[in-house]
Amino acid sequence: MMEGTAGVSGRRVADESMLDDPEAVASHDPGGMLRFTASAGAQVRESAALAAEANLALLEDEGRPRAVVIAGIGTAGRTGDVLATVAGPRCPVPVIPHRSAGVPGWVGAADVVIAVSASGRSPEALGAAEAAHRRGARLVAVGAPDSQLQSVAERARAPFIPVPRRAPARASLWALTVPVLLAARTLGLVKVNEADLAETAARLDADADRCRSTAESFVNPAKSLALGLAGSIPIVWGSSPLATVAARRFGDTLSANARYPVVAGALGEAGRGRVGLLDGVFGGLVESTRDIFADADEAEPDPTRLRLVLLRDGGLNADDDTDEPLAVEERRADAVQTLAERRGVRCDVVTAEGGSALERLASLVAVPDFASIYLALAHGLDPMAVPAVTEMKELSNQ
Repeated sequence: MMEGTAGVSGRRVADESMLDDPEAVASHDPGGMLRFTASAGAQVRESAALAAEANLALLEDEGRPRAVVIAGIGTAGRTGDVLATVAGPRCPVPVIPHRSAGVPGWVGAADVVIAVSASGRSPEALGAAEAAHRRGARLVAVGAPDSQLQSVAERARAPFIPVPRRAPARASLWALTVPVLLAARTLGLVKVNEADLAETAARLDADADRCRSTAESFVNPAKSLALGLAGSIPIVWGSSPLATVAARRFGDTLSANARYPVVAGALGEAGRGRVGLLDGVFGGLVESTRDIFADADEAEPDPTRLRLVLLRDGGLNADDDTDEPLAVEERRADAVQTLAERRGVRCDVVTAEGGSALERLASLVAVPDFASIYLALAHGLDPMAVPAVTEMKELSNQ
């Protein structure tokens, strides 16, 4: 173990063996990030029940809105991406994630603002809720009970969906997402039924069981993915809009939990430029400069290399529900795998499963969520404590 200049302890090189030692895993995860991540299925059920108790019927009084703005930052902001993707290109109104304080200048009485904050006190969500109230827009608030956000909602006489704060925001994706989806369902923007929620929760439960700490690396997909990424620069691309949301989510958790730099985004965009990374100094050029005849004692340490993670939608979405024909997405995904293979860049593939968009998204998020935690643990890092985030808040709030 070593200590960095900021007092952060960990290992520069991942210790693969410790992941198969449940006691070592538990000792390096004192905050319980694995446990919180395993609660994703329970989060879906609890949030659905809490949303059912909220007075969402108030949203229906004025009919369909002109637009819906989802205001939040970090994981709360990702809920807007999920809603936009689940609603799909045939959604009758624009669905706009907003990650800055306040709301866009055009928001008015014809619109709906959904303010989301796990703590109930983020400036972005609070500013958006206040602005929505001033402008006469319909408001829905999602966040911790007895918080500042709840107070704003009560002043505006707007629905508030309480999300008990049991875990860090980044481990509360599903607790925050389900209320947003159900508010949108009330507005007639998405078709998410109880069966979809039940199947999504069951999928998350099943993946949590597969990724449990007592399952050894050779049968645990999250541990295998983590060990494959160890010491690399990850590139995470999604083959479809749905898979791209999952890719960006993986980028979030790799950065926050494992402190790895990561390139994440849509494969369609990558094909217009970023796919060139495969040819670069961390990609194909690494293999070209390696001396295969060098003695083991004389060989240089293995250089840092790219590792591609491709999230594929699996061919389960109907062509008429997508921005692009499914065949185009599939050909593009096949092409990037071939490019990576030709350049010696290793590639991991996670393929979506499930009947609904929400369940498919869950199947692309669950294993990577666990993988980011196992990667942190392999480096001796506590995935819960991120000193740089705490210091950033202290310095910026002075």
